[in-house]
Amino acid sequence: MANAASGMAVHDDCKLKFLELKAKRTYRFIVYKIEEQQKQVIVEKVGEPGQSHDDFAASLPDNECRYAVFDFDFVTAESCQKSKIFFVAWSPDTARVRSKMIYASSKDRFKRELDGIQVELQATDPTEMDLEVFKSRAN
Repeated sequence: MANAASGMAVHDDCKLKFLELKAKRTYRFIVYKIEEQQKQVIVEKVGEPGQSHDDFAASLPDNECRYAVFDFDFVTAESCQKSKIFFVAWSPDTARVRSKMIYASSKDRFKRELDGIQVELQATDPTEMDLEVFKSRAN
């Protein structure tokens, strides 16, 4: 396990699942959670390739922070099929302050463990990561 600067370790499964999403497209998305007791980032949930952006948004809790990765497929203005890997730092306004601080201080270190992130989004409510936001940031 890698050790994070904030004292958060990153479970090996986090990187393995990310590599499967990136290389094999095994998953549509991955939701990561910080286990405060064990002081490590773990995989909380994975989305199957057929799942949608709505399924992804529904998998993030209303009042708890999470990290997530989403494999976003889109069509360019030139009608080319492409995909980009988004990193989402989900930090809802209703989350505990301590939780927001832990996620904020661990984010950059955790993100560096996931090689291949193309776009980063910070979201504090669902409108900041709706499908239109993904579309505009992908191009």
